[in-house]
Amino acid sequence: MDPDAVLLARIQFAFTIAFHIIFPSFTIGLAAFIATLLVRWRLTGREYLRTLARFWTKIFAVSFAMGVVSGIVLSYQFGTNWSQFSVVVGNVLGPLLGYEVLTAFFLEASFLGIMLFGWDRVSPNLHVTSAVLVAVGTSISAFWILAANSWMHTPAGHEIRDGIAYPVDWLKIIFNPSFPYRFSHMFTAAYLTTSLVVLAVGCRYLVKARFVEESKTMIRMGLGMVAVLAPLQAFIGDMHGLNTAQYQPVKVAAMEAHWDGSKPANLVLFAWPNETEERNDFEISAPIPGLASFIITHSADGLFKGLKDFRPEDRPPVKPVFFAFRTMVAIGLLMIGIGLVGAFLWWRKSLFDTRWYLSTVQYAWPLGFIAILSGWWVTETGRQPWVATGILRTADAVSPVTFGAVLTTLILFVLVYTAVFSMGIYYINRLIEKGPQGALIAPEPDDKALPNRPLSAAKEANQQATEG
Repeated sequence: MDPDAVLLARIQFAFTIAFHIIFPSFTIGLAAFIATLLVRWRLTGREYLRTLARFWTKIFAVSFAMGVVSGIVLSYQFGTNWSQFSVVVGNVLGPLLGYEVLTAFFLEASFLGIMLFGWDRVSPNLHVTSAVLVAVGTSISAFWILAANSWMHTPAGHEIRDGIAYPVDWLKIIFNPSFPYRFSHMFTAAYLTTSLVVLAVGCRYLVKARFVEESKTMIRMGLGMVAVLAPLQAFIGDMHGLNTAQYQPVKVAAMEAHWDGSKPANLVLFAWPNETEERNDFEISAPIPGLASFIITHSADGLFKGLKDFRPEDRPPVKPVFFAFRTMVAIGLLMIGIGLVGAFLWWRKSLFDTRWYLSTVQYAWPLGFIAILSGWWVTETGRQPWVATGILRTADAVSPVTFGAVLTTLILFVLVYTAVFSMGIYYINRLIEKGPQGALIAPEPDDKALPNRPLSAAKEANQQATEG
């Protein structure tokens, strides 16, 4: 097949899945957040929790719809652009995706309607139960999708007959060597992404003294999750890295731009990997010798394979993996900082009056999405040139389609996705700007006086609005 057509098919799949992945990642955490709000409402009777849950359910509905639409496109691409992929590994991946539909998507679809439209039509207990089951369904869906994706990275429980993979042990297929780490890492990333969005929206409202009680609830719940999950994600990421070093050493070598595996590696902070000369240009390393070796092997003198230990045709593209990994790590460290500083201010009982923190964090909502896309880039690009490690190369997985056909569909996807998803994002932003309907709105402070006005005044304004 034309190499250019293969590249275009890869670009098309990367483009469509990049749009798709951000929506399930967001809705996994958002479904749990909505369910938690409704459970708290039933336990405490505080009506503003129900109002807040109804507000976020509207955003969930738009995000869920865009996730479903973009996911359907991916399944068609398996047949149009990647038919050999389906032939070789379909016996394993087909049932896993079928399990996802049977155990997760049916559960979500069955109770999603009640969750979205049952606010005043069904009993409160049934409505809360539907929200909980939708949250459970999204989690089960992530389980199966990540089981399938992990098997592509670290295949197990199968046998090859005539070049085709056949399942032998489903438990080994599902719980393949990288699955526990990949599932934990991605699931935590989904919850972090949602928590940052909730935290940022809460800060946005409180800075403007709008929906004060609701915004404080969002800040507490969002910050609490970020403060706990961001450091935990660093620990999970370290364990995932050790697993990757064992099963996909060339990916780790690309992540670290590590060429010579015969000596301990320094931690490269910045460089321009030169794949032609097999070296790094403009390299800036951490001042601690052997720090990369210590991170990867937990020993400053430890050795791990370098890129020169692999044939050039068996290496992934180094630059995208190297820079995407550093983007993900940098955002992870920023999340830890946001969580720890916020927790400290919360402990000092000054969180809601610290304007510089709230004004800054209100713009942190994209961080989780960028980190997820960066991590996906590291994982999937770092797997190249394999689409299923050791079983099927990417170049051998494509359909016999022409360059022009792939280019035409790619252009159409770009145009349609740009239009549809721009409208979706615009509508979500309008919903956020409108805010929780039925909530008490304190008068917005004068923008000129905003820097000198304590946020505690918002509470007083909201109390006056309540009394009025």
